[in-house]
Amino acid sequence: MTSIAPPSATPVVIAHRGASALRPEHTLGAYAQAIADGADYIEPDLVITRDGVLVARHESELSATTDVASHAEFTSRRRRQVIDGHTVEGWFTEDFTLDELKTLRVRERFPALRSTAHDGRYPIATLDEVIALLASESERAGRSIGLIPEIKHPSHFRRLGLAMEDRVLERLGAHAYTRSAPVVIQSFEVGNLRYLGERLAGRPNIRLLQLLGAPDRCPADQVEDEGCRLSYGQMMGPQGLRAVAEYAQVLGPPSRLVIPVTTEGALGTPTALVRDAHAVGLQVQPYTFRPENHFLPPALWRGEDPRTLNPEGSIAEIRACLEAGIDGFFTDDPRLGRRAVDDR
Repeated sequence: MTSIAPPSATPVVIAHRGASALRPEHTLGAYAQAIADGADYIEPDLVITRDGVLVARHESELSATTDVASHAEFTSRRRRQVIDGHTVEGWFTEDFTLDELKTLRVRERFPALRSTAHDGRYPIATLDEVIALLASESERAGRSIGLIPEIKHPSHFRRLGLAMEDRVLERLGAHAYTRSAPVVIQSFEVGNLRYLGERLAGRPNIRLLQLLGAPDRCPADQVEDEGCRLSYGQMMGPQGLRAVAEYAQVLGPPSRLVIPVTTEGALGTPTALVRDAHAVGLQVQPYTFRPENHFLPPALWRGEDPRTLNPEGSIAEIRACLEAGIDGFFTDDPRLGRRAVDDR
């Protein structure tokens, strides 16, 4: 069994895909902004190229967040495939070399809600580039800043012969900064975290975070023809949490599993999840707090426009979860997350 981490004294602010409320997600610009705004950790979601390079994208499909559709030279690579049981159509990182991906430019995922002023400014970043930025910005800021990468769709990439787990450990070990700075590796799957846990001897700076999805869903590596061997709902029960604590130190649930929203649109009574997780030694770091009305409980909205930036509402939502005992949280706006923690 891996060592169990106690609840943290000061909750950590995790920059979800960087300062993604302010810059296109998973870009060096978004990560630099997050660090300037006081994030304790930055989060690169990791996918992989055809030539085996780890890059920061929320998913391998490229059209939602890059200009790939405008590149005539790549038109023929548009295709359809099944990823984690869902049919997806578009362009995929596993069909491109790194050099080809570097010709693309990143754009805003939520153009109806967020500014597109930074579209076209940033290329896709590699994990190595993210770590190099983290090291230089940490030195500039005079403080240690952690890295919390998520391995995306691990079963999918493993079937393609592009398993990422050993590659992630190899790249973390290749940089002096990530040989000692705090690192937390995340996944929505179970088997790859268990695999990683068996390979972390002598690497005390690396911990593991088990992400949770909706209770009625199950991790992609727990799906069978007849159904689900293990659902996220089962993982949240006392026996499930004890099993998670055998290989991970942190639990990452959706924020609504910490505090649900009532039928009237207000934040309700906290669930038992934080208490039960702490009872088996797991920290709890929920996702994702976002500053626009659209993402907030209706009772916290400011005005009627879903696009309205609502710092007070976002801070109120975060603080309610802090009062429920969480040990950290993922936010698209680390500046607001920092205020929520520091100004209580």
